[in-house]
Order: sequence, then structure tokens, then C-alpha cells
Amino acid sequence: MTTPWGELALTRFPEDPRDRLRAWDASDEYLLRYLAQEGVPLSGTVVVVGDRWGALVTALAEHRPAQITDSHLTQEATRANLARRDVEPGAVRLLTTQDPPPGRIDVLLVRVPKSLALLEDQLLRLAPAVHAGTVVVGTGMVKEIHTSTLRLFERILGPTRTSLAEKKARLIFCTPDPALEPPASPWPYAYTLPDGIGAVSGRTVVNHAGVFCAERLDIGTRFFLEHLPSGGGGRRVVDLGCGNGVVGTAVALADPAAEVLFVDESFQAVASAEATYKANGVPGHAEFRVGDGLAGVPSGSVDLVLNNPPFHSHQATTDATAWRMFTGARRALRPGGELWVIGNRHLGYHVKLRKLFGNSRLVASDPKFVVLKAVKR
Repeated sequence: MTTPWGELALTRFPEDPRDRLRAWDASDEYLLRYLAQEGVPLSGTVVVVGDRWGALVTALAEHRPAQITDSHLTQEATRANLARRDVEPGAVRLLTTQDPPPGRIDVLLVRVPKSLALLEDQLLRLAPAVHAGTVVVGTGMVKEIHTSTLRLFERILGPTRTSLAEKKARLIFCTPDPALEPPASPWPYAYTLPDGIGAVSGRTVVNHAGVFCAERLDIGTRFFLEHLPSGGGGRRVVDLGCGNGVVGTAVALADPAAEVLFVDESFQAVASAEATYKANGVPGHAEFRVGDGLAGVPSGSVDLVLNNPPFHSHQATTDATAWRMFTGARRALRPGGELWVIGNRHLGYHVKLRKLFGNSRLVASDPKFVVLKAVKR
């Protein structure tokens, strides 16, 4: 990546030489070019929100910025990219969306996220640290910036306008208005589950901003809840890619002797899962972990893995995440252990499971979804 601060060698995480997706895009380049051409002063506190793979903070490392991200994978990519550039440890503060933000922000750079709710949540959290002299610049691809995006900046921070498009990317310029009183945050958001979905019927779900289907139960998860495996005996169960934790909570309610591990790469998701679990007073034992799938889980230590894998990485459609999840599940499962997966019919997960496990059985299906089971032999 060519920037005003030099040439950068950047990768995504986990690094895969076969991956053709870049660790930056035209919106990152546009923002960095603007900062240099306009001579934006970077001597104060610089905060970068939503940096996809660390491209922005790696370029700006000499100005000691803080990065705020919801993604564990982003943090790991950032660490690797900073090390590749020989940036001294601690030069960039790596914060999560769950950490307290800096108390004062002089330059706020926002890589517009896919989730409008996450953008709202972060702007509301950062607004008290923004002052009249703060330079606020957002960036994103044209298809990612909508009228609703601009209205959020205006409603929370102040008057907002956009740049002309360059290489299908656009900048957002916001002038903070100290007299503006931001609204109260609606996050986290809680709702009651419907009946007819097993152990979690009528229970409470808590969602932090940015979690998939945060305001309602999505139809895929509902179908999964209706067909979860029965059984007990104190199994070690993993809710892999747990989201708001409703699947793992359902298992824990049905089998109080189960040990449930909730895992997601999203800090917002794991916080939601823990809040959902605690809101329902589940008596069993649970662990909540932000990480890269089942990395760090001992081999042969798990009886059951439940998984609804994502098939998008930001704007890109990919099965790489699902394949890593399935591979990690096979390693972590004991002989005889089971991986249960829900997915859209068209994704063809049965082919991947047969290739990896040597077997795949259809548990349930409807016109849109399938629930599949693979057993480790």
C-alpha cells in the first residue's frame, strides 16, 4: 500500500498466501491522502475507529494513534502489520469497542462500518471526548455511505458533508457542535424471545450494537433453536461464533450440567452473550472468550460444537471463515464428538463437512436452511 508515510506491506489475519483480498481499499488510501494534502495536524490525540485490518494506524503509527475496533482479527492483523513496519510496542493503543475511550480526541478518523447501529453506538460513546476543534473525517466506499450514515454524524456530532468520490470511495467531513446534546444511547438492547423455540422460549436476549440481528431473532437461529441436539451428562459444549449467545444459553438451560464455552471474534458479541447468559440466571458453568474460532482450545477436549458460520468478511463473500471454523471444530472435538451447523441451503456446507469429517447427516431442513451434523471418527 502506497501512502504519504511510505510503502506498507499489509496482510489480513490469519495470514493466508492464497487469499487475494487486500488488507486495505481505496477509502483507506483516500483518507490518508487527504490528511497529508490538507496538512491536518496530528500532534494531538488521534483516534481511529473501525480500521479494518490496521492499515490506517500502521500508516499513522509515528503519531501514536489509538485504534478502536470490535474485531479480534483486526487487532491481530494490526499487531502483525505494525511489527512488519518495526513500530515500537505501545506506539499504537489497541482498544476495543468495550473499552473506555480516550478522554479527549483531537482528530477522529472513522472507517464507516457495515453496521449502522455500531456506528451510532461508537459515535455516542466518543461524543463527550470531541471538542469544537476536533477534526472529524469519515471514510468508506460509496456503497457503504448512505443518507442515514450522514444523519448519524449530524445528529450526534454536528454539521456533516461529503467529498466527491474517488475510485468509488468517499470522505465524510463533520464539524463538531459543542452545543449539540447527543441523544441517549439505545444500546445495549434487550427483547423477549417468542414461544416454541425450546428452552429459551420467553427468555431475554441482550444485544450490544453491531451484533447480527440485534433487534429480533433471525429466522436461521430460530430454526436452529428448534432442532438443537438433546442430551445431557455434563457435556463440554462450544457455541462457536456465538453472537448474542442465545444458542449456548439454550443448551445451558436444557442441560444445567453442561459446560458451555461462548466464542466469537467480536467483542460486542461476546459481551452480548455474557449479558444474555446472566440475564437468564442460568445455573451452569460458562466461559466467554474473544478469539479466532477455537484457537487455544485444547485438541480433543470438546463434546459438541454448535455453529452458524458467517459467509461475509466486511463486504466480501467468502467461505474461508466457515472452513476455519469447521477445521478448528474437528481438532477440538473428542472422538465421537459432534459438530452441528446451520446454514443457507445454497452454501453447500455438507460438501465441506464430508471432505473434512468423512460424514455429514441432514438433521432438519426447510426451503431456506439446513441443519447438518458431522461426527468425529
